[in-house]
Amino acid sequence: MYCANCGTQLSEGAGFCPACDSAAMPWGAPPAANLRGFSTRISDPSFAKYVKNSNRWAAIFTFILAIAAVIGFYITGEAGAEGMSNPQSLFIGLGIGGMFLVIALFQILGRKRSTTWDGTVEDKKIKKKTVRNDNVQYDSYLEYSVIIRSDRGKRYTIKSRDSDTLYNYYQIGDRVRHHAGLNSYEKYDKTGDKFIFCSACGTLCEIKDDVCF
Repeated sequence: MYCANCGTQLSEGAGFCPACDSAAMPWGAPPAANLRGFSTRISDPSFAKYVKNSNRWAAIFTFILAIAAVIGFYITGEAGAEGMSNPQSLFIGLGIGGMFLVIALFQILGRKRSTTWDGTVEDKKIKKKTVRNDNVQYDSYLEYSVIIRSDRGKRYTIKSRDSDTLYNYYQIGDRVRHHAGLNSYEKYDKTGDKFIFCSACGTLCEIKDDVCF
């Protein structure tokens, strides 16, 4: 349930809001006024837990890949496959495994060092691009970009390939907030929206949903 006056979320069955002593409204979407502004629910412990779990699973998965690379190249060297032999093959495996670990480390540090900042959607662009695939052929696709200028003057770009969902979601002039750790963007004014992106996993949810499924 939500307060019909201030939009505060209440326990089910509550008759009055303890924040402003107004009557409660039925469970469902909060009042439109509560969709204008940056949500305070970003401080919910579930978001911090999501970031922690993401870092942990990224580290575990990368460690498994690194071990697999070392073992794989060692076996290749022992078998003499592809003209390789040990210890040269083992050294290659160690190098590739180390590269995986370094990449994961930079990703985790990037999340930890990211900051929360506010900005404004400055521009939107659509570009037709061409990329070379494994079959030595060229594939064309559309790149949708949303350019955001932070209040400190730095530009950030959100890009998507062959999908205009984010491109249509943001409008030039929209105020947005970048959330540290999650590296996600939240729009200030959501009153005209039917959908909202989860600040953790990016799933597109209905605006009336209380939590991301």
